[in-house]
Amino acid sequence: MENLDAGPWTSRNGVVLADLVPRALRTGWAERGLCPDRDLYSLFSAHVRSAPRREAVIDEEGPLDYAALDARVRRAAATLAGNGWGPSDIIAVLLPNGRDAVVAELAIAAIGAVALPIPHTRGMADISCLLNRSRAGALITDAEMAADDLPYLREVWKPEALDDHGDTDWRPARPDAEAPARILISSGSESSPKMVAYSHNAMAGGRGNYLAALRGATGPCRDLLLVSLASSYGSLGTPVILARHGGTLVLRSGFDAADALRAIERDRPTHVFGVPTMLRRMAACEVAADLSSLRAVVSSAGPIFEEVRRACARRFGLPLINVYGSTDGVNCHTGRDPGTYAPGLAGTPDPAVAEVSVRDAEWRPVPDGTAGEIWALGPMTPLCYVGAPELDARYRAPGGWVRTGDLGRIGEGGTLWVVDRLKRVVIRGGVSLSPLAVELELRAHPDVADVCCVPVPDPDLGERMCACVMPREGAPAPSPAALIAFLREERGMELRKLPERFVVLPELPLGPTGKVCAGTLARVAAESAVPAQN
Repeated sequence: MENLDAGPWTSRNGVVLADLVPRALRTGWAERGLCPDRDLYSLFSAHVRSAPRREAVIDEEGPLDYAALDARVRRAAATLAGNGWGPSDIIAVLLPNGRDAVVAELAIAAIGAVALPIPHTRGMADISCLLNRSRAGALITDAEMAADDLPYLREVWKPEALDDHGDTDWRPARPDAEAPARILISSGSESSPKMVAYSHNAMAGGRGNYLAALRGATGPCRDLLLVSLASSYGSLGTPVILARHGGTLVLRSGFDAADALRAIERDRPTHVFGVPTMLRRMAACEVAADLSSLRAVVSSAGPIFEEVRRACARRFGLPLINVYGSTDGVNCHTGRDPGTYAPGLAGTPDPAVAEVSVRDAEWRPVPDGTAGEIWALGPMTPLCYVGAPELDARYRAPGGWVRTGDLGRIGEGGTLWVVDRLKRVVIRGGVSLSPLAVELELRAHPDVADVCCVPVPDPDLGERMCACVMPREGAPAPSPAALIAFLREERGMELRKLPERFVVLPELPLGPTGKVCAGTLARVAAESAVPAQN
């Protein structure tokens, strides 16, 4: 196995990934059994040997057992390795949910490379940005890609091209368990997508422990994962459900409430993982389905509102388990007592996943009951941000701690309460959107003097983005339609990032510090915002 004590990992194309957690802490977590201390493909191979006929993946093509899945993975890995790809490479994956995406990610792990799964619904601007900043050398996709403006991308593979290799001499790589394995993507509050590097141990250990505690069950489970495998939330799919726990992963290539309900009846999953919008739509769907196989319904990537919780409890016959977490390396959930609900309740932190500390502005721990910034450190903690030292400087603290940018407090019994999000973000149907990105573009409009984007509540998607616009003095107030046209045609903004509500104000309200008061604007927007079509 590769020894990382010599220094940070560096890709063939010059991307440096340094572990910001002291090695002694990582070693201690492994010695205590909190991390398996094995690479992801080795973990997966152990399940292949112990249960070759167990169903590994069920998708639109039907079931695929562990032995058949591994045969495809080995052929793909042999093809990649035979073409010179290996432990010093970052390889991107741009595929919808299904066996092809699973094979690609496991094959990348098998050759010791680092996987960069990208949600296939991302626009070309984001995809190009991620490929360039990561300096990914290869891409596995079923889409047609033009590599003219991608100087580091040397090879594009179709999934079927990886499935016809017969090199029996190929042997899996055995990377250090603390070597980088996967890059998670989150838009968060930044103007462009951010990338976070995780090791094999952080994925299989910290995230694996979170899933084990959340499920509270022994033995392999059958998990219907409704979110993208390439999302931060969806990263529990291939590396955790399959590689760490040897479970059965039920996938659909896209989300439709009726289709998801039929999948529960047909494929009999024990657990369902979705975002609040998905679960609410399933609860409201009139399609009849036998849901008796379910033992838990899990929600993450957005806040749960009381009406959603009640609707889901009626439809599924189970209380929702709420997960508070982020790409940056924090996790907490209500799996120990899913029937308990209150706005902001995140659950009890698990040191096997990440220790949680609440700090003041001087980075000092605050007494229980006092609000401060939520920090996290544990087996789940990532290595670093990718190609963004400014984010490491902003969100990582001495000793490897992750600064979440969220305001919280520790309550009775050690439970964590999330008071507010310090990082500005709009969570639309489980997808984080950056207000800053829209503000930067709208400020370029000749008739806009200032703008602030805030979330407004939405009964279906949870939140939508509202642009609060202050016209330039003497200029006519631009219409929402004109502003949308400007963002699309003049600034090239992707459809999914556009604001869906607008408020035009003579001036933006200021808070005590002289900054625009986003809280006041959110209240104004909730009462008087108009749709973008107006």
